[in-house]
Amino acid sequence: MSESRDTSDKEVDETPLAEPAARPLAGNHLLEVGLLFFTLGWIAFGGPAAHVALMREECVKRRKWLSEERFLDLFGAVNLVPGPSSTQLAIYLGYLRAGWTGLFLAGACFIVPAMAIVLAIAWAYVTYQSLPQVGWLLYGIKPVVIAVIAQAIVGLGRTALRGALPVVFFLALLALYLLGVNILVVLFGGALVFAVLRLVLSRGNTTGGASLAVVALGMSSSLGRLRVLSTLRAMGRIALPMALAVAAPVTLLALFLTFLKLGAVVYGSGYTLLAFIRDDFVLRLHWLTEQQALDAISVGQVTPGPVFTTATFIGYLVLGWQGALVATLGIFLPSFLFVPFIHLAATRLRSSRVVAAALAGANIAALALMTGVSLQLARAALVDLFTWGVALLSLLILLRYKVNPIWLILLSAAASVAAHFLALV
Repeated sequence: MSESRDTSDKEVDETPLAEPAARPLAGNHLLEVGLLFFTLGWIAFGGPAAHVALMREECVKRRKWLSEERFLDLFGAVNLVPGPSSTQLAIYLGYLRAGWTGLFLAGACFIVPAMAIVLAIAWAYVTYQSLPQVGWLLYGIKPVVIAVIAQAIVGLGRTALRGALPVVFFLALLALYLLGVNILVVLFGGALVFAVLRLVLSRGNTTGGASLAVVALGMSSSLGRLRVLSTLRAMGRIALPMALAVAAPVTLLALFLTFLKLGAVVYGSGYTLLAFIRDDFVLRLHWLTEQQALDAISVGQVTPGPVFTTATFIGYLVLGWQGALVATLGIFLPSFLFVPFIHLAATRLRSSRVVAAALAGANIAALALMTGVSLQLARAALVDLFTWGVALLSLLILLRYKVNPIWLILLSAAASVAAHFLALV
């Protein structure tokens, strides 16, 4: 009996994006999924890179839900579609662990705590006309978050960067990102070019001219695909607002449809989201001021959980608690629809050498983006000897003793609170 069970587990692990197996302990798995992502929803500060690092620590290292390779496949796959990548990763992990119920449970448990925190901040913002000061809290938490991300990058890099070609490609994509190249170019172009290079080398074609021609063709195709994506996104930004133009007065339906559109087309960080929010809510609908839009993005950045809970803040400003709920539902709904689509497509195409090579390239590109973001976060978080010391000590503890990073984050948050109140005395 045990031999059959071991063989089944092995088969699931070697199939990167296979269907979740039937589980006799589904109820226990649902409880496990709910508790994990509900906890992360309260303490996952630091944005998508930190969220991915925490999920890797919990799901790969501590709970052994899946292998490092499989986690990388999921990470690369969710980065290929619009929306909040870390939320989509949580949804995907929940699906693989506990089926369709786990899919919805993981996403909801990750989103709801963050939404509750943002809703409370929005209430305070409307009541007192200012944002609560949370810089003193983040001062102690951010260095630990940087250490958690660094640990994840090291672990994921050992899996994704095997051989000279992946390492060189990773460094090239990281450089492109740091130089300001659009993340879509880095992600899609990187995946496609890497796939072409791997296929050419695997066939033993070492002719320089032929290789360059194939790479050029790949880059051309990548740019063509990016033009298509840009066109589709532009159509989304134009067509739906035109449909809503007659509904300039604030309504729940208009609010829902606008955020539904954003959830379906926005790539990138909260700063990318800011451009869309400004275009829709400030310039077109005139529901927010410039300062309110900036404040909304700031709240999404400094609170735990998904950055896209910015929608909760805006919804509350526009239509109170009903608006907050409707806006949150609108911006996250596409993610729940994208994940099954990603899984279906990847599962059917996983036997293709081209798709496998492209997914490997996407994994490297996603890791390069994660590294680039972490370097930018570190520049803002590590500002003095204290923060550098906390980051290095946390990284040493994580690498040497395999401590659950959640405890380090909570301990650092408590130390920040204590230091803040002592400074006030």
